[in-house]
Amino acid sequence: MQTFRRSANTVFVVSLLALVFGVGGLIVLAYAIQGSPYVTRAFDVREQPVQFSHERHVAGNGIDCRYCHTSVETSAFAGIPPTKTCMNCHSQIFADSPYLEPVRASFRDDRSIAWTRVHDLPDFVYFDHSIHVNKGVGCSTCHGRVDLMPLVFQVETLQMNWCLDCHRNPEKYVRPRDQVFRMDYQPPADQIALGRKLVAEYNIRSLTSCSTCHR
Repeated sequence: MQTFRRSANTVFVVSLLALVFGVGGLIVLAYAIQGSPYVTRAFDVREQPVQFSHERHVAGNGIDCRYCHTSVETSAFAGIPPTKTCMNCHSQIFADSPYLEPVRASFRDDRSIAWTRVHDLPDFVYFDHSIHVNKGVGCSTCHGRVDLMPLVFQVETLQMNWCLDCHRNPEKYVRPRDQVFRMDYQPPADQIALGRKLVAEYNIRSLTSCSTCHR
């Protein structure tokens, strides 16, 4: 005596396929959410104590990154400028602007402005600005066109797979050292050929072991 109808085979196969594709879809969805701006906070403008405009200072006034981020070439940390750096100009320019009172108060009281970190890596990740800059990785490669941002926001995920893509294929991203701080730098048509040349010239190694970033 037949226990199941013949159609049960079809139901079983359809159910099995639905289960497989359903689980696969959930995995793909979870992966997409994990890398989405909702999780990474990419393109999320952060409120700051003073709404400092990189667009005005970099593109408008032509100030080089290193004027404010003084340790970017020599230290792991790019450096947040002390208030005195701001006052070098603003003791003369917009010296009475109410908008800049928090800056003047910081200078008067010798109390640092509590800026909000935009590119904030987890504590278990080690990142050294100086090694990247000196190996030909441009500021805009990671930070985007900050010269076009009235308020700075993160443009990349800053997740491990993003870092590893560059570490595995540095020739796609490196540029001549004298172009590192140019915001408007555009990779040439022969970027791969140029990149391979620079990888050899700058002695860039493809470091992908865990201990490179997790120490």
